[in-house]
Amino acid sequence: MKSSNGHTILVVEDEDSLSQAVSMRLSSSGFRVLRQSNGHEGLACALKERPDLILLDIVMPVMDGMEMLSALRKDEWGKDVPVILLSNLSDPSYAAGAIEFGVFDFLVKSDWSLDDLCRKICQHLGC
Repeated sequence: MKSSNGHTILVVEDEDSLSQAVSMRLSSSGFRVLRQSNGHEGLACALKERPDLILLDIVMPVMDGMEMLSALRKDEWGKDVPVILLSNLSDPSYAAGAIEFGVFDFLVKSDWSLDDLCRKICQHLGC
């Protein structure tokens, strides 16, 4: 895989084991990784740190991913940041909602590997 060029990725995921696995894989590929466990913390971190891409779970406590995405898109910087939604839900209505908010990809967690995810991120970031 190509170099990450020092890109920063924000992982907003409440499943700690998945968050750790994704973060470790991205870090080992040269990405700077920020982690948050709910949409409220994720939104605050995104607006402060301005990552190059956000991996965002849909179903989370406090504020879910769609609420976070809606709030993020109201911000001048946040309206254009690349977002990849991660979910256990394969419901087409979530994918449709994701498109409405300009999401780059919608990935069902059981359908991809960490290598697939890294490739997808590099595709979006041009690394």
